[in-house]
Amino acid sequence: MAFTLPDLPYAHDALADAGMSKETLEYHHDKHHNAYVENGNKAIKGTEWEGKSLEEIIKGTYDKGAVAQSGIFNNISQLWNHNQFWEMMSPGKSAMPSELETALKDSFGSVDKFKEEFSAAGAGQFGSGWCWLVKDTDGGLKVTKTENGVNPLCFGQTALLGCDVWEHSYYIDFRNARPKYLSNFMDNLVNWENVASRM
Repeated sequence: MAFTLPDLPYAHDALADAGMSKETLEYHHDKHHNAYVENGNKAIKGTEWEGKSLEEIIKGTYDKGAVAQSGIFNNISQLWNHNQFWEMMSPGKSAMPSELETALKDSFGSVDKFKEEFSAAGAGQFGSGWCWLVKDTDGGLKVTKTENGVNPLCFGQTALLGCDVWEHSYYIDFRNARPKYLSNFMDNLVNWENVASRM
């Protein structure tokens, strides 16, 4: 069964007041995300990965020793990343559940310190990639960053929050000001209930 592009969990213009325009979502979801779906389906057709889950393909095709990942990995991983990304944002202001707030304070000292580390990871990712809040294999929370389409599944971690720092995610709204995009993401776009539900 081929993978399909999931609908956005909100209207294309639902995040506009929070800093992510309708035009960005039309390009990012309808074109970029859809390209990963189409190219991923073509890449796995007739291979051992056809019929497997996204997670199985990502874990099975990630090559930790490679400078560049395969076309199968790149497209399927980016498909998965974007499926999560839309769910991790919310059109309305999202309150942070107390269990998540406590976990962040335990791991980072304060919620503000976590936000600083997360934004710094995204701003410091050279080229394209993602920054993440993950639940590590030891159960603790940590901030990480990954290049291109690599994600926490590759390292046995659970992705709680991810922010896309490819230029197509922010250039229409923020031009080259990636740090402003990241602070806006943290302050206005994150669906904290979704993050907490992943713990």
